[in-house]
Amino acid sequence: MPFAIGAHDPSPGAYLSLFSRASGLTEATGLVVYLRMRTVSFFDTKSYDHEHFAGAGGLDWRFHEFRLGVDTAAAAEGADAVCVFVNDRLDRPCLTALAGLGVRHVALRCAGFNNVDLDAARQLGLIVTRVPAYSPHAVAEHTVGLLLTLNRRIHRAYNRVREHNFSLGGLVGFDVCARTIGVVGTGKIGRLVAQIFGGFGARVIAHDPFPDADWARAQGIEYVALDDLLAGCDIVTLHLPLTPESHHLLGASTLGRLKPGAYIVNTSRGGLIDTKALIAGLKSGRIGGVALDVYEEEEGIFFEDLSGKVLQDDELSRLLTFPNVLVTAHQAFLTHEALGEIARVTVENLGRCARGESSLPGTAL
Repeated sequence: MPFAIGAHDPSPGAYLSLFSRASGLTEATGLVVYLRMRTVSFFDTKSYDHEHFAGAGGLDWRFHEFRLGVDTAAAAEGADAVCVFVNDRLDRPCLTALAGLGVRHVALRCAGFNNVDLDAARQLGLIVTRVPAYSPHAVAEHTVGLLLTLNRRIHRAYNRVREHNFSLGGLVGFDVCARTIGVVGTGKIGRLVAQIFGGFGARVIAHDPFPDADWARAQGIEYVALDDLLAGCDIVTLHLPLTPESHHLLGASTLGRLKPGAYIVNTSRGGLIDTKALIAGLKSGRIGGVALDVYEEEEGIFFEDLSGKVLQDDELSRLLTFPNVLVTAHQAFLTHEALGEIARVTVENLGRCARGESSLPGTAL
């Protein structure tokens, strides 16, 4: 049933003006959205989310800084949709609670969806959408930046110089152009990473469960078996979704086949790497360096300010003690362009859901 406009609400015209700027749709279309889907509960809100979502689409956004889970689902009461991120936990109990409150759309403002019980969502009649490719360039560029920073010890040099230490000891790196790069996963991000490293003059090989021979031929890149990639590469970079098949892709067995001294970069999903096995490889010296933007137990840690507190995760604490480990807190996506695209796609899908239309191609789960 369409919602009535209350006397306390801003005028429809104000909403429609905002909507047209955010989505480019007509006022008539905007009015349908305003009437049929007015309220969105937005969880795990950060400051940059307000900038891109507040007022967008003529929708009533209710921003919550806490994450969504079964214990916080009641905050979605009165909402037609929830907007969630990677560390919100939408398991069956949470989704059941949301459906009971009248929520009919779960809008993920991210590409990953391993935090959502999709079977339960389908059984409950919930629409689930995501943003599959908000900025492949952002993640690809961060991947390369992490490798360059770790290799040339830029983070260490920066801290030294700020303390007026201008010595160069311990800062020796290697020429990337003289190395072999192994790209595991050649979706949009993996392909960009391969092309960027190719631009350095490095040799690039790849592995993917679903290889694209035409792309590889055009780029001069060879697909190889995973074992061959691990044994032959100086740098291994991961760009796969987290699935039951890819969970702990790099574990004790596969890391044991890694070329001695190789570097590992992961800007994809933390669960692709067995952290215990990674620590063992670092301690043994077999792994030359590790750059991570994701961590398999990052929930409740990444995206939070824990400065001044004791880090309770022993494995992450151990990783941070290694001088050849560089960790960023899941920021690879964080560019103005990516945030704008996330908002555009999310708002568009919320509007389409309200109008009973199909979601944007490739976004429905």
